[in-house]
Amino acid sequence: MIKSTLLAVAGLAAVLLSGCSASDSVASKPAPADQIKRGQYLAQAADCMVCHTAKDGSGAPFAGGYPIHSPFGVIYGTNITPDKEHGIGAWSADDFFTAVTEGITPKHRLFPAMPYASYKSMTREDSDAIYAYLMTKKPVALANKENGLSFPFSFRPGLFFWQSAFLKDQLPDVSSGASAEWQRGRYVTNVLGHCAECHTPRTMAGNLDLSQSYQGNPKLDRIGAPDITPSGLAARGWTTTDLATFFAKGVAPQGSAYGEMYPVVHFSTQHMSGKDISAIATYLMGDTPPAPQPLKTISADAALLKAGQRTYIAVCAGCHGLEGQGKPNVSVAMKGNSTLRDINPQNLIVSTLDGIAEQKFPNNVTMQEMPGFARTLSDLEMSQLVNFLRATWGGQAADVSAEQIKAFRSEKH
Repeated sequence: MIKSTLLAVAGLAAVLLSGCSASDSVASKPAPADQIKRGQYLAQAADCMVCHTAKDGSGAPFAGGYPIHSPFGVIYGTNITPDKEHGIGAWSADDFFTAVTEGITPKHRLFPAMPYASYKSMTREDSDAIYAYLMTKKPVALANKENGLSFPFSFRPGLFFWQSAFLKDQLPDVSSGASAEWQRGRYVTNVLGHCAECHTPRTMAGNLDLSQSYQGNPKLDRIGAPDITPSGLAARGWTTTDLATFFAKGVAPQGSAYGEMYPVVHFSTQHMSGKDISAIATYLMGDTPPAPQPLKTISADAALLKAGQRTYIAVCAGCHGLEGQGKPNVSVAMKGNSTLRDINPQNLIVSTLDGIAEQKFPNNVTMQEMPGFARTLSDLEMSQLVNFLRATWGGQAADVSAEQIKAFRSEKH
């Protein structure tokens, strides 16, 4: 359901002309405690904290400052604390619902870095609960950062055409199903979790390419978002049960959350109920999930693999184990690891070049910092190592070239 611009403007004008904003009435009528509690849960499920808090953790929660990089420039998450000048303290629940589901605030239209294309189907009840929760947070008088967008992408009125063209009432389904759990998973995954925003490639216009929904987006960041369609997950050995474990604990037999997925687990999925986590996993795999594919045996040049193995023993085996079995509270297993099993070597190459920061997961599980080897391994040595890992424990072809390593090494990040 898309309100017309005229209705939105008329609604806003009515509020302004009344001389009494709806936020005043909200302030005089505290929301019920159960609504606030549910709003806290939904704000976590919708992952609001990640994009509305400074990336380095130096800022106050929900006070904005998180940089979102796009092909059109950088956009910063905004202040959504109840501060009336810089945050959303002057907004009504109606204003909040329109901003979340249509990308239109009392001041201007929102750039689609705000995932309103996914939130479009959020229920009014859930939006009101999130609003009620945010209104209980401490106001933070912190001005929003200026976005780094060049003209014409910085021209907000032009977003009218983008929103008119690309806002859909419902996103296409990634799997087949009809069970109550699958139905709940569709809402939690597509709407609250807005998973398609990262795992779907975008067109030149910046909208989701729904013809490739959930098929992965290698351009998301230096670490790309992998294919999470049922067939893509099964090809990398995932099961519904392992997916649920990954969302709840951040670690599964297929590996741990890293890159942009780490804060998603840290701030969002680990706090979700077991039922909702199970629903997400069921929706992603479908009511009748495909069987996980066994590791393929790969034929490769023995000398090439031997060279990579020597490098692995020298710099990797101490933490990941001589047989790639991993070590609890140190590092994940390499054997059967989802990143090694990905046909796209990008994330394996980048994580080997850049390293991975220490990761803390629920139940006092910690993965130690993995150093980057960009300064210690040559392009040739790196390609040999990556090919050894992919062919030995990932079932993927040993076809990564030194030129590919060089290209990722020189990529700006």
